[in-house]
Amino acid sequence: MTAAPKPAVLFVCVHNAGRSQMAAGYLRALAGDRIDVFSAGSEPGGAVNPAAVAVMAEEGIDLAGAVPQILTTDAVRQADVVITMGCGDACPIFPGKRYEDWELTDPAGQPVEVVRGVRDDIRGRVERLIASLV
Repeated sequence: MTAAPKPAVLFVCVHNAGRSQMAAGYLRALAGDRIDVFSAGSEPGGAVNPAAVAVMAEEGIDLAGAVPQILTTDAVRQADVVITMGCGDACPIFPGKRYEDWELTDPAGQPVEVVRGVRDDIRGRVERLIASLV
C-alpha cells in the first residue's frame, strides 16, 4: 500500500519578498514534510523584506536564506493549492486546482509593528490551511 501523494501548496505575491515568504515559512515549520511548499512572485524583488525576516525570526523561523523566485506556469501546474496575495491577474489559472486569494496588507515599507500583524494573520490562515489538507 502506497501513501497518498503529498499535497503541494504554492504561495504567490508580487515580489515574493514578504507575504508569500512568511506563509511558506510557516507552512514548512508547522506542517513539516506532510506538505510540499513553494513560493513565487509575478515580479520578484531582489531580496526578502528585512522586516519580514526579522518578525519571522521572532517565531523561530529563518527566512534569511530565502530568495525571491519568479512565478512560472510549471510551478502553478505542480501545485494542488495556489494561494495568491495581491498579484491579481498575474497568476495563471488551471482547471482542477484549488485557488484562494488572501487579502493581506503588503508589508513592504511598513513599520515592524504592522509587519507583525500581517505575520500573525498569515499564521492563522496557514493553520487553517493545514487542517484542510492533512
